[in-house]
Amino acid sequence: MMNLKAHISHLWLRAASLGQRAASAFRSGTAAITTAALTAAALTGCIKNDIPYPRIQPDFLSIEAEGMIGTAEIDTQSRFITMKFDETVDMENVVITSYKLSDMAYIAKGDLDHPINLEKYYIVTLAIYQDYDWVIKGVQNIERYFTVDNQVGASVIDVTGRRVVVTVPASQGLKQVKVLTMKLGPQGCVTTPALDGTTVDLTNPIEVKVTVHGREQTWTIYGETVESTVSTTAADAWSEVAWVYGAAIEGRDNGVEYRQQGQEQWTKAPADWITHTGATFCARLTGLQPQTAYEARAYSGSETGATVKFTTGSVPQVPNSSLSEWSLSGKVWNPWPEGGTPYWDTGNKGATTLGDSNTTPTTDTSSGTGQAARLETRFVGLGIIGKLAAGNIFTGSYVRTDGTNGILSFGRPFTERPTRLHGHFKYNCATISHSNSEFTYLKGRPDTCIVWCALIDSDQPFEIRTNPANRHLFDPNGAEVVAYGAMQCGETVPDWITFDVNLSYTSTSRRPKYLIIVGSASKYGDYFTGGNGSVLYLDDLELIYDY
Repeated sequence: MMNLKAHISHLWLRAASLGQRAASAFRSGTAAITTAALTAAALTGCIKNDIPYPRIQPDFLSIEAEGMIGTAEIDTQSRFITMKFDETVDMENVVITSYKLSDMAYIAKGDLDHPINLEKYYIVTLAIYQDYDWVIKGVQNIERYFTVDNQVGASVIDVTGRRVVVTVPASQGLKQVKVLTMKLGPQGCVTTPALDGTTVDLTNPIEVKVTVHGREQTWTIYGETVESTVSTTAADAWSEVAWVYGAAIEGRDNGVEYRQQGQEQWTKAPADWITHTGATFCARLTGLQPQTAYEARAYSGSETGATVKFTTGSVPQVPNSSLSEWSLSGKVWNPWPEGGTPYWDTGNKGATTLGDSNTTPTTDTSSGTGQAARLETRFVGLGIIGKLAAGNIFTGSYVRTDGTNGILSFGRPFTERPTRLHGHFKYNCATISHSNSEFTYLKGRPDTCIVWCALIDSDQPFEIRTNPANRHLFDPNGAEVVAYGAMQCGETVPDWITFDVNLSYTSTSRRPKYLIIVGSASKYGDYFTGGNGSVLYLDDLELIYDY
């Protein structure tokens, strides 16, 4: 039986919770005095409250705005929201169209019912028992350009300083420079004077006015000259690939040549290896030897830029990439040998709280020898009491179980840059039998398996939380993502076939810190949505480093 103190504590917390809801309702315009509020008042009058409030973080579950691109990135750990907008949106007057908060949460400070200024961080304070500050950040990518005739390289556009620097050959000079194209603000802005198609004197800086959403900005245009019309601007070395960047006068015979250090003969990169963007260009050099020193230079006609030196990286493979090493601990199958160092992990620790491991070794392999991974989506539990668990495997570790939800750590240290993930798979595709409230429309449709690979440059592995109350899932477009690729299949593949996950990089110069590889028998397994009986087989994975 509950003792008196515990009973009073229970009543107080329940009444305080209801009182908080009543206060929130009152603040939002509901003037009705609820029974809960009267109960809280009565308890306050007769019982001294020396019991501390529980600490429950109030969260944003969703938020939308006019002109927003995609969905908002909500990080409940750091209480940070990132919203991306198209360039027509007035960032000083962003209209929030909807938002959803976690149970009992309310806005204690801040106003989302009127336009907000996202030119800088906007802070909203949410509360349940205590106040928690949330930061909303707006991101807007505006296409800006300024080009002139006979331009050498790309213009430097300094948005913060509102400066443009354009470079032309010294032989031409700055007295008569023909402006070809110009756009220094978002779509719909008005520039005065409009310089497009005019010839200007850049021996002295020129000022123009750019009017954006009724507000005027002053931009300054500067001209510079260079003796050489070609330059080698950068070289990014991967393992069997390198990217060499150059700048010259647009329309000329521009390209890149390279050689191993110590050799005399230069090799010109084929034309289909080179991408031109106005007066700048980039050569993707393939077929290079790993851990080898090279040098490269840009050329324009018979003129060459400075020589840059670089050394290619190594070509590591992940441990147990064959997925043939396993060990059994109680009911939990682990994808590493007994006594070995884990590199891969599964959701088996969560699945076995209600049943058996659903990711297991199998002797059904692509080569007919050894072992492979068998990932099965299965409803685990007793009768209707339980949960759908998607068979999965990933580089990282299973951290702990949160109720019936998992907390996972995705990623292992990795600094090289592969171009794709190659492997073998087959798939038994079941009909989607279970879903959460967000994906009920998928019931009755074929399930989809997925294998995805990512490289990230965050300072720690990526934490996955599947609990809807504080869900934190991987976003391929997240700021920490250096590269991402995925393979999906929504039909039964009865026999082993090969697959490739091609990696798309956000930058050739960003170096990753962690490698994430994930396989799942159900694409929406994080949302407890999938087909009972879907089975994905994976075998002999390999990282490829060339194109």
